[in-house]
Amino acid sequence: MGKLQAVTGNQAVAEAMRQINPDVCAAYPITPSTDIMQRFSQFVADGKVDTELVTVESEHSAMSACIGAVAAGGRVMNATSSQGLALMWEMLHIAAGDRLPIVLALVNRALSAPLNIHGDHSDGMGARDCGWIQLYSENGQEAYDNTIQAVRIAEHEDVRLPAMVCQDGFIISHSIESMEYLDDKVVKDFVGQFKPTHPLLDIDNPVTYGPLVLPDYYMEFKVAQDRAIMNAKKVTLDVAKEFEKISGRSYGLFEDYKLDGAEIVLVVLNSAAGTAKDVIDEYRSKGIKAGLLKPRLFRPFPSAEVAETLKDAKAIAVLDRADSYGGFGPLYMEIAAAMMTNGSKPTLINKIYGLGGRDFFPENAAATLDELKEIAETGKVKNHKEYIGYRG
Repeated sequence: MGKLQAVTGNQAVAEAMRQINPDVCAAYPITPSTDIMQRFSQFVADGKVDTELVTVESEHSAMSACIGAVAAGGRVMNATSSQGLALMWEMLHIAAGDRLPIVLALVNRALSAPLNIHGDHSDGMGARDCGWIQLYSENGQEAYDNTIQAVRIAEHEDVRLPAMVCQDGFIISHSIESMEYLDDKVVKDFVGQFKPTHPLLDIDNPVTYGPLVLPDYYMEFKVAQDRAIMNAKKVTLDVAKEFEKISGRSYGLFEDYKLDGAEIVLVVLNSAAGTAKDVIDEYRSKGIKAGLLKPRLFRPFPSAEVAETLKDAKAIAVLDRADSYGGFGPLYMEIAAAMMTNGSKPTLINKIYGLGGRDFFPENAAATLDELKEIAETGKVKNHKEYIGYRG
């Protein structure tokens, strides 16, 4: 299909952006996503893209520039992490509410305080209710593939919403791995030409963006927004089928790893899934019916599909790389709601791991599977929420 490269996750995303060749990017650096825009700015300087690169004074300004550019009629991309995404908070809601299909590379990093530049999911999970589509990536190959697909998903006429493509800071963004790039023309043909909807620069058909809407119609706008993001489930699957034809790589709403007949299950996002899969293989070789579910599309969350896939499990551990202080982890709450709505009632436990970039080891996955095995046999749970690796 393409050629193999030894590159980092950030390099892979920058390459995808070069191949997509957006009309506008607004750049403001923040670790560990800086490398994406630094590399992309070199593509701009070398004339390898036609992109207008706007340098701004903050991440809030970066997202504001993106909003203006896509509303005017352009294809727009950006990248950020952690406090950068937090500073964009106001504008994230405006981008989604105005139905603007921006694609953002989010290199997941812990939120302050205390200051920490390493990877966890607190930034992405903090923005989970901003109305953006969210795709998560286990490795650099998935980050590259998801970035290309995100353009098609976000711009689909049944969706028209912004999307963020997430990868773990440093663990994926700065680690070198072997991956395959597609041919430039293949990517160009796949994403196609951007077709603006009601662009501000169409002066023959004037429109208003972001008007004042009072209680008589605000809810109608928000219901329409919710229906649009729910449409992204089907669109994500349709785009994945087309992407498989050009790449040979298959994607769904989530990955189900050795879930056939699984009685104990781990649910985990992004890079930790790779570590957990090796342990799942080991337990399966011992005759223990273990499996793993790795969500890819987190917003909109595919509740019905996840619940149907996990309905026969006896015990499930949901691993969150972000905490919801005073409550259960955000991924856990989605899985629990999905299972209850479906009428399934497996025993669920929540493990918070990897905050601030703390390593997730195979022995952590093994200990969690051992705990699930005991729960499945006895029906007894010691702790419904627990922190992996906490030195307390």
